Amino acid sequence: MQASPQDFAENPDQQDFLQPIDRTDRMIPAIEFRDVELSFDDKKILDGVSFEVRKGETKIILGRSGGGKSTIIRMILGLLKPDAGQILVDGEDITAYTEKEMMGVRQHIGMVFQEGALFDSLSVYENVAYRLHEQHIDEETVEKEVRRMLRFVDLEDAIDKMPIELSGGMRRRVGIARALVGDPTIVMFDEPTAGLDPPTARTICELAIKLRDLEDVSSIFVTHEMNNLDYLSSEYATVDDDGNVIFEEEGEKICMINTRVMMLRDGKIIFSGSDEELRRTEDPYILRFIRGK
Repeated sequence: MQASPQDFAENPDQQDFLQPIDRTDRMIPAIEFRDVELSFDDKKILDGVSFEVRKGETKIILGRSGGGKSTIIRMILGLLKPDAGQILVDGEDITAYTEKEMMGVRQHIGMVFQEGALFDSLSVYENVAYRLHEQHIDEETVEKEVRRMLRFVDLEDAIDKMPIELSGGMRRRVGIARALVGDPTIVMFDEPTAGLDPPTARTICELAIKLRDLEDVSSIFVTHEMNNLDYLSSEYATVDDDGNVIFEEEGEKICMINTRVMMLRDGKIIFSGSDEELRRTEDPYILRFIRGK
């Protein structure tokens, strides 16, 4: 992860998140699917799926339950292998990687689960530090990193609490902090706002926006909730002169191009484009989805 807003305030010259658009390494997609197919028994889960997630881009994947959204995440993590097609991460073809080979790829990927997936017997500190402890990193470094991640999700005061003491939204935020340990360049959100009230869901979306705009993280955001699309595609994060993160709406000052939408139905991509294009569609299925019917 690059400079956090707190780090930025202390070091105003650190503007690593402002990446030159002509850098050749940024031309390689963070994630790429090429004609990917997957079936379970006679059921087609993914049917010729092709898409890209560019560096620093958020790809919002919409669709109803069973449409293949979470399957895509599991395939990027190497937990499922395609029947046909290719999957690339940072230009590296991982399609046939062994479990051992995938371990190196996963070090650059953060995963945010629907329920936070915390270890209930471990404190917030121990949950966030889990991967670092597995790597036998010295405790002074671990504590510094854990506090940095908890500051990012505004939960440093909860460092000594147990998961049972946290609200649902706080558990999700701890899950995000844990996913960010090791400065992943890719973060995947699997229905991270499911079951949360609207204000808390917005907080989770704001964290995803901060990762996109301030940390240049590439992400996949799987959801079936249109409110999430509204937040992620219409707001951007910036840092004011005092080092505070502020959220502004897309408008005259900026036109956002780092958030794209993809919709799946029965394993096929039925839409890929901007949120404005999605709302202009005349497809009856998409219109029903947008209206929550």
